[in-house]
Amino acid sequence: MSANLANLESHLATRSYVEGYTPSQADVVVFKAITSAPDASAYPHVSRWFNHIKSYTAEFDSLPGSSQAGEAFLGGAAPAAEKKEEEDDDDVDLFGSDDEEDAEAERIKAERVAAYNAKKAAKPKTVAKSVVTFEVKPWDDETDMAKLEECVRSIEMPGLVWGASKLVPIGYGIRKLQITLVVEDELVSLDELQEKVAEFDEYVQSSDVAAMQKL
Repeated sequence: MSANLANLESHLATRSYVEGYTPSQADVVVFKAITSAPDASAYPHVSRWFNHIKSYTAEFDSLPGSSQAGEAFLGGAAPAAEKKEEEDDDDVDLFGSDDEEDAEAERIKAERVAAYNAKKAAKPKTVAKSVVTFEVKPWDDETDMAKLEECVRSIEMPGLVWGASKLVPIGYGIRKLQITLVVEDELVSLDELQEKVAEFDEYVQSSDVAAMQKL
């Protein structure tokens, strides 16, 4: 069955698709009923729509919706009669259009909400980080603190960034290393970090987390 190009031209003058705001099965059924590309001079809107829908050919089977709305544009007599009836009965058409527009508006709203939620879900998750004040005590006042700090900073872990440091006196000429670091909470275990620091037992007596604050 062929498509009624005159009715379709009038319909597409104010619309991008046969039904709704995205390609659907209604477009597919009408497209397949057109055996050759429409004359752009006689049916400019149909020609524009035809070329656009043609780009979806590979996706025809997966397009959503029903073909029912498109079937109204197949054949010559019935659609023409329906068009005439619509023109003669403006009041009925007006109320019908309102109902259709309300339903379409609700559908578009739902699609936009779904698209927003999908976009929101796709955004990168905020990485939780903490600033930590880390203290390392040497064995005695003869411990090479420069070497101790070098050993501590040599530890590399994903999500670990070493910061500023200073030596803090703790008595009897002994000073401890106090160093700031930033960690990604999901990647860095402070217990594991302390275990790694303890491996430098030639210089390190103990270590401790003096303070921790979320960023």
